Amino acid sequence: MATAAAVHILVKTEKEALSILEQLKKGKNFGTLAKKHSTCPSGKRGGDLGEFRRGQMVKAFDDVVFKKEVLKVHGPIKTRFGFHIIKTLYRNN
Repeated sequence: MATAAAVHILVKTEKEALSILEQLKKGKNFGTLAKKHSTCPSGKRGGDLGEFRRGQMVKAFDDVVFKKEVLKVHGPIKTRFGFHIIKTLYRNN
């Protein structure tokens, strides 16, 4: 079974997500921004979701984590929860 670990920042609007992406591009720390902006409980841990299996997250989130480049920031990704900025830390396929 494929597993991965990721950090993410969840916000309500695409505008907010794009603003955070800009801050990341300027060198701001992902964990600091997650603690400040993320509406997900994981925000308190710097956006850390720990390790999870393929299929545990909603499809759009899973697709990014299990198919896109590792250690690169992806987003905004829209799900029923809002807009995510996702960084996959590692993946075991």
